[in-house]
Amino acid sequence: MDVSDLLYGAYERKLVAQLPTENLPRHVAVMLDGNRRWAREKGAATADGHRAGADNIIPFLGWSEEVGIEIVTLWLLSTDNLKRDPAELAPLLRIIEDVVGEIAETGNWRVHPVGALDLLPEATRSRLEAAAASTSEVEGMVVNFAVGYGGRQEIADAVRALLVEAAEAGRTIEDVIATIDVEAITSHLYTRGQPDPDLVIRTSGEQRVGGFLLWQSTHSELYFCEAYWPDFRRVDFLRALRSYAERERRYGS
Repeated sequence: MDVSDLLYGAYERKLVAQLPTENLPRHVAVMLDGNRRWAREKGAATADGHRAGADNIIPFLGWSEEVGIEIVTLWLLSTDNLKRDPAELAPLLRIIEDVVGEIAETGNWRVHPVGALDLLPEATRSRLEAAAASTSEVEGMVVNFAVGYGGRQEIADAVRALLVEAAEAGRTIEDVIATIDVEAITSHLYTRGQPDPDLVIRTSGEQRVGGFLLWQSTHSELYFCEAYWPDFRRVDFLRALRSYAERERRYGS
């Protein structure tokens, strides 16, 4: 081990010691951005960037579990991504299927797919649903995999589900209109039953939410990291947690 490794380890330990355990987020959501640019800068194929990003997911879940995070939401594929060239999309879907399957096989975390799964190819949807079913009794950290996900799509789907439920119950449109409120829509979101994310992290230096958890992130703290997702390290995560812990959350503005 060289001097830089020793210094890096010491810095990590210092960050961990400084974290106030009583003021850490319950739910962390991450936009895993920068895989393609990482590959381009290394002169590698796009699929190699996606694989490198996938390889960083299990370590990240371990870091999250170490500090007591209860729910992690990872945005792996947007609804817009589904419009990409099939030559790029097909390998990305296989990579997603594989990493979700690997995580389910560990038996450490409960897998929960969130997104418009009906827009995904049958093989991908089946793998995600199988991973969720196989981990449904796991009592560990919940891992939401946002695949085929778009914030606007989620809200539209929530309203649609609410209306379908009302129609099946034989309710009149006037009755439905009178009862539509924030709670009614929230109860039909992909993440229904879960607390909203306390902290949303985006890697790669981009400083926008891009439609991620539009409804749920109203009061979330945002943290933007310059590192591309494949290069996102434990120390980067600890810095994000430290930043979160130092903030005074303002829920009304």
